[in-house]
Amino acid sequence: MSWLVTGGAGYIGAHVVRALADGGERVVVYDDLSTGSTDRVPDGVPLVVGSVLDRTALEDAIRDHAVTGVVHIAAKKQVGESVELPLHYYRENVTGLATLLEAMTSTGVGRLVFSSSAAVYGMPDVDLVTEDTPCLPMSPYGETKLIGEWLINAAARAHGIRAASLRYFNVAGAAAPELADSGVFNLIPMVFERLEAGDAPRVFGDDYATPDGTCVRDYIHVKDVASAHLAAARRLTDAPEGTSLVLNIGRGEGSSVREMVDRVLKATGRQDVAPHVTERRPGDPARVVASADRAHEELGWSARHDLDDMIDSAWQGWRHHHG
Repeated sequence: MSWLVTGGAGYIGAHVVRALADGGERVVVYDDLSTGSTDRVPDGVPLVVGSVLDRTALEDAIRDHAVTGVVHIAAKKQVGESVELPLHYYRENVTGLATLLEAMTSTGVGRLVFSSSAAVYGMPDVDLVTEDTPCLPMSPYGETKLIGEWLINAAARAHGIRAASLRYFNVAGAAAPELADSGVFNLIPMVFERLEAGDAPRVFGDDYATPDGTCVRDYIHVKDVASAHLAAARRLTDAPEGTSLVLNIGRGEGSSVREMVDRVLKATGRQDVAPHVTERRPGDPARVVASADRAHEELGWSARHDLDDMIDSAWQGWRHHHG
């Protein structure tokens, strides 16, 4: 197999590329470098610079590198930004996926691993979110991921594509400092940024119906997310035509925002700092924790890394990128 990884120069994509390559798979990176970096592409792995909106460039990359499967990670992914720029998100995430599927069908590529998101669930009122929990996304970003799953299911039925849609929960950590997420959009780097600026970390609301009053989330190491992609790619190799899996990728364990902030303060040696509680953010559900049983059954996959692994590696990555 030869896998084209769209978005393979980004944070998650670079980890997936490394997992596939280390697993003995041939890999080609396809990235527009809008948020990705050439520094993340390993030596010996070809890089094609192009947009997922460019069908000709996709077809050329597939033919030039004898691609037999695609891992589609390229997407716009900021919830708040998607509210402000819904047309941009729909074009990049939905039209981009449709263009990719057209390129795949025209070149005879029949296997696809798709990066979806727990954002498809919205605010589920359940202790553990299963793949059968109703999907009620609360942002254009979440909508584009759910529509992407629908589109893939339709293409699987119509064209025999073998597909797996992986619904990530809260991704954190790094396999190596240089691969760390350099953005400040998730809880752990947001705490790092506040500490670096001499400010107290913020906690958005402490009056939720949870044990300590703060939101509970399922955090998963990016290395585990990457290993799930490798397992999914291998699962599709001999799967029947039309196979379309939807799988949660999480640890099945909930951790509160306050617990995570305390752990970050400990890891950075800043236990003298007290978090500052502010008002709730609109749309934040009290609890979103995955049931990952189906991923274990279908892929033989389970998460292996704990919270300390995530925080320690994220801190090393933060210092690498921010001095």
